[in-house]
Amino acid sequence: MTTPRILACAVATLVALTACTASSDEKVVGPATAGGVAGVGQGSGGRASSPSTGSPATSPAVVTLTPEEYRTELEKARGPVRAAVKKLAATGGLKTLDKRLKQTSTAVDGAVTRLAELAPPAEVKVQHDDYVEALRALSVAFGGVRQDAEAQRLCTGPAVLTGMDRAGELSNVEKAADALSGYPASVISVKAPKQRTRRLSNGRFIASEGRPSRAYLELRNRNSKDAVVVLVRGKRKAITVYVRRKSNFKIQGVRDGNYKIYYTFGDDWDAKARSFTRLCRFEKFGKSVRFRTVRTGTQTRWTTRWTNWKITLHTVRGNVRPKQVKPGDFPT
Repeated sequence: MTTPRILACAVATLVALTACTASSDEKVVGPATAGGVAGVGQGSGGRASSPSTGSPATSPAVVTLTPEEYRTELEKARGPVRAAVKKLAATGGLKTLDKRLKQTSTAVDGAVTRLAELAPPAEVKVQHDDYVEALRALSVAFGGVRQDAEAQRLCTGPAVLTGMDRAGELSNVEKAADALSGYPASVISVKAPKQRTRRLSNGRFIASEGRPSRAYLELRNRNSKDAVVVLVRGKRKAITVYVRRKSNFKIQGVRDGNYKIYYTFGDDWDAKARSFTRLCRFEKFGKSVRFRTVRTGTQTRWTTRWTNWKITLHTVRGNVRPKQVKPGDFPT
């Protein structure tokens, strides 16, 4: 018996096909088939012809906003930026600084996207375009200070705003906002502080528990930056003290126990943020330090011995090496 071979047959667009012929003259019946694009016919050359009706699609016309509508759009665009800048200004230390900078940059980008699509009143069209460009430049500036924060050149939110203000990056966008006379466009919700270099006196205790012991810890800082030293016993911060550059200080009366010793260096100590605002770094002494008091003797004669320690906050050959500490792991 010869197996029938089915030949492919061409299907004309929009024409139903009911059968094809096999080489064995045996008829094969299949379902009706139709193809094509609705509304498009075939020309004699087999190419699709243009629809007989309709017109090309056009973009909807951009409607110029009224002053009231434009004012509302400005408020919606700048509100998140002002809120983000205010939170940034209250950010002390590097723990959350990058997060705040990212939120602020995102808010500025959102404002640019929203405002770039608007058709403002004709009388402020030029000022509006300048304002949008100033916001774009502000977004780029925030991207740059994120790199400065990552490199620990800037360490607090106020320091970021101070640096941007000194570079004119805040005043540029505010000038563009002022040019939109009669419209609420300002996005800088706080005043940037002036750059300062605040220092505490050498040996100033920032925090301290009672110190009833006879033992002492001598700190020697030969670095070019001031330092703040934190003694941690268990999970508790026992003592925090300020040691100026090129200075020494002796902490008297350290209680018995094992201590981890952390220190941070930098410029401009912000007491509220408990952080240096610029050029900060964080380290930890390479091993725990144990203070111990021992009494020996008889009922009539007792001898008391205790442990003293001396720690250098700068590199000394043969000394215990410090360990770098992430800002989020530093006890503040």
